[in-house]
Parts: sequence; C-alpha cells; structure tokens
Amino acid sequence: MIRWLMAFLAFGLSPLAPVPAGAAECRNVTHKGNLYSICEIDTRKERLRLFLRDRQGQPYGEFETIDRSLRANGKALGFAMNAGMYHEDRAPVGLYVEEGEEEMRLVTNPGPGNFGLLPNGVFCIAPDGRARVIESLAFEEEAPECRYATQSGPMLVIDGKLHPRFLPDSTSRYLRNGVGTSKDGSRVVFAISDNPVTFYEFGLFFRDFLDLPEALYFDGNVSRLYAPAIDRHDGGRTMGPVVGTVVRAPEGN
Repeated sequence: MIRWLMAFLAFGLSPLAPVPAGAAECRNVTHKGNLYSICEIDTRKERLRLFLRDRQGQPYGEFETIDRSLRANGKALGFAMNAGMYHEDRAPVGLYVEEGEEEMRLVTNPGPGNFGLLPNGVFCIAPDGRARVIESLAFEEEAPECRYATQSGPMLVIDGKLHPRFLPDSTSRYLRNGVGTSKDGSRVVFAISDNPVTFYEFGLFFRDFLDLPEALYFDGNVSRLYAPAIDRHDGGRTMGPVVGTVVRAPEGN
C-alpha cells in the first residue's frame, strides 16, 4: 500500500480515483513463502493490447500517459504491465507488433542478459483476442498471425516444464514480472512478485500455482503494475512496451 500511495503522489494522481468498470480481476496471493500480485484475463470477455508509441511516434513511457490518451476518447486503462525488454530509446529488443505492423523483427540467436538466455519467447495476441506464449523457435516455424506481439526472455515454463537452466538453489533474487497462458489462449495471467524471487521460484509459481503450461518472463528491475482493483499504480523507470486492457472511463473522469 505504501508503494502504491507514493507512486500516486509522485505522479500527482488521486488515490481515490474510481476503478474503471470492467477492470481486470486482480488479487494478491502467496506461494511457497513469496508474495505475488496477479491479474487474470479471460480473453473471451476482455481484449488485451500492446502500447508503445503515441500518434506522434513518441514512447508513452508511463501508465498515466497511456491512460490520459485513452481518456481523451472516453476510455481508460483497466489494467497494465510493462511487457518486454527495450533499449535506452525505448525501442524493443526483440519482435514487436502493434495493430499488425511489425516494428522489430524476431531475434532467435543467443545473446547477453536475460533476453538472450535461450529459450526465450513471444507473447502473441491473435486477431480474435486470444493470447499465447510461444517459444521463439516454435514461433518462427509456426508463423502465427499476431495483431500484437512482444518478445522477451527467458521462457519460464515451456510445455509444462521449467526453463532447463533454472536452478533450485539459485541465490539470484529480484522483483520479477511475467505472463502465462492456457493452451487455448482464453486464460492469461500476469504476475509480479512483491518480494525478490529466483527464476526457479517464479517459474514454479506459474506452473504449479497458476497451472499454466507456458509462461514468459518480462523483466526484473523495471517490473511495474497498474491495477486499480488492488490499489496498484507502480512508479519507477520509464517503460518501453506495455500490455493492458482498455475499458470505458468512469463517468466524470
């Protein structure tokens, strides 16, 4: 709660702003002694999309910038989370597709950092709204149609198995966020750890607690969540790609 209140005060926003109707189902949970905040989306009822740049081609960077742009048209963010790694200029590191237009190509070769810890993967939102996490080489072979897509890494869960390089006795702990999907793409769960966790613990959370066969890591130090339903509006570093839902703005806002 303190983290959330400080973020609102920092951005000059009212902590009493009404929750938009139709906002994602979000809640706080515990798994193996670690605390997480999750937001669950039924893609048959809600539509996910990605945000990166405004109409002038400038990166949004912040949740409130996206929300302000939407509210100018009577809409609002229902939920949002940072969604993939990016360069200093906010350009995506890997594949990025918005409204069917590709800004950055798929990257399949190994490289430095978490993104290059293969296998990595793609979060793909199909034209019908269903969403899937797909390992990058499988994505390249399948070439699915994505209205929106963002590539990140590493994969957390691949066909029900943890990433092969995750170690149970790892001591590398960070705040982390990511996404997991059901096989049919109708259930999508976004999660952020509320205390530092290892990759192994985060992968177990998606596989064993959330019961999701595919999951993808988004980021660590940049991890941020916007979830009015649980009083979250995290501040921090300026973001690149953002995933979220769009809902009708509350009356009077």
